[in-house]
Amino acid sequence: MPTTDLYIKNMVCPRCIKVVTNIFTEQQLDILDIQLGKVTVKGMVTAPQQEKLSGLLQQEGFVLIDDRKQQLIAGIRSIIVQAVHHSELDEMRENFSTLLAGKLQKDYHYLSNLFSETEGTTIEQYIIQQKIERVKELLVYNELSLSEISYKLGYSSVAHLSAQFKKVTGLTPSQFKQLKAPGRIPLDKI
Repeated sequence: MPTTDLYIKNMVCPRCIKVVTNIFTEQQLDILDIQLGKVTVKGMVTAPQQEKLSGLLQQEGFVLIDDRKQQLIAGIRSIIVQAVHHSELDEMRENFSTLLAGKLQKDYHYLSNLFSETEGTTIEQYIIQQKIERVKELLVYNELSLSEISYKLGYSSVAHLSAQFKKVTGLTPSQFKQLKAPGRIPLDKI
């Protein structure tokens, strides 16, 4: 039985999956698999169906991607967001380059060059930006110590996390925590 993979930009959380699932279900498309950035449906999706989906997704802030290179970029972003925000990095058994190459079935150097050319930043910088946003989130929740956050996000030390945090935000984690209205960036804007 044929299947169709559709790639969707700006899916960054489990709620995004729920919204996209509802859209596909309303359009009577049989979802076989859904994950951040990608939906696999049973059968072929016609051009009119894709056009309708594209409009419905755009109303919710998503973008249906049809360009193969953009699909790879969306895949890279989704894998990184999933790993940083919805997994335990301290339990990750492989580095990001191996993870990306394995999941996308492409050479990491190709993925890295494509990402840099298209996004104007490196994969490594994108990972750092995502990790810093996760640190901000965990600091705001105030449930973990900086040492626990450092361990959870796979930093080698609290000093490394603090230095990286200050370099990106201009603030130390303590200064950030003292702010009344911390400046977090929505994940789909990074």
